[in-house]
Amino acid sequence: MNTMEYGTAEQLIDKARRKIENFERINLEEARALYSLPLAELGMLADLRRRQIKSSAYGGKGAEIVTYIIDRNINYTNVCTTYCKFCAFYRTLKDPDHYVLSIEQIEEKIKELEAIGGVQILLQGGHHPGLGIDYYLDLLFSIRNKFPHINIHGFSPPEFLHFSNIFRLPVEEVIKRFMEAGLGSIPGGGGEILVDSVRKRIAPLKCSSEEWLGVMRTAHRLGLKSSATMMFGHVEQLEDRLEHLEKIRKLQDETRGFTAFICWTFQPENTKLKATKKGPSEYLRMQALARIFLDNIENIQSSWVTQGVEVGQIALYYGANDFGSVMMEENVVSSAGTTYRTTVKEIEEAITSSGFKPKRRNNWYQLLN
Repeated sequence: MNTMEYGTAEQLIDKARRKIENFERINLEEARALYSLPLAELGMLADLRRRQIKSSAYGGKGAEIVTYIIDRNINYTNVCTTYCKFCAFYRTLKDPDHYVLSIEQIEEKIKELEAIGGVQILLQGGHHPGLGIDYYLDLLFSIRNKFPHINIHGFSPPEFLHFSNIFRLPVEEVIKRFMEAGLGSIPGGGGEILVDSVRKRIAPLKCSSEEWLGVMRTAHRLGLKSSATMMFGHVEQLEDRLEHLEKIRKLQDETRGFTAFICWTFQPENTKLKATKKGPSEYLRMQALARIFLDNIENIQSSWVTQGVEVGQIALYYGANDFGSVMMEENVVSSAGTTYRTTVKEIEEAITSSGFKPKRRNNWYQLLN
């Protein structure tokens, strides 16, 4: 950083503080400087930004509300040809424990979700080379017809790029057909770090950063909302994380299609990618910085699934306003050795004991209770 051009780190921090207090946007240089603050101080600034954004969204009230959703993560297949080094979930067709769920098996899972008041399924899977478009369209049609009140939050950008190749159709056409069949929104999976030099090291066969952003741009233009994510704490540097955030913010300025941002630290157990597992403080620091920087994304989700419920509670004071999902089923993170589970009652107690008001929501952050 050229201090002659931008000022000293102390000057940048002071300028960033004033911008945050005035509900103004910070730039990359200011974000870089803020990252060096003591964790508690950075958390206070993120909490201020959270209160500003949520008060604005709820007409001056609502900064005390923390939302959550009841949904179920359904991984329709674990077969994948991308072989990401950070993934402990994928299998090849040669592995004896590979699977593809039938429509009937998936519908049984949705019935179990209904029984606890669920409103959404998170439908994702590996890049299976042998599944044709009929499998997906029949699945979506069946779910929509039998469970019309369940939102299908499904298929990340890398999956759509895989579908485009396998089906020999443009991404836009695939998304249109999936929407007609019942797809309601898109998760932000596969983002990892949106810097190609990093992506080539951790997932060389996966889509590029521009391809990922391109799928999201197309989906937003077609009317689908999506979330945005970041998995950090492996081979990337702070500059890569900031570039990732800048790309997300720039696309949100363009489309306004992201409903929420979720970040988490890489879970290294049982994976081929060797890295030192990052502690809660690194997660809280990055989430706080993301809350401040992503001023155009209304919601930040606490990642208790990777950090644990206690850290998830602390994250509510570091910029998060959403506690995520009950997650009655989760397979990908747990394959890497990290397993946390909770219930509606436990989530509401965690939110209440942290000093906030729990409110159930749907995918679009509309309050349900």
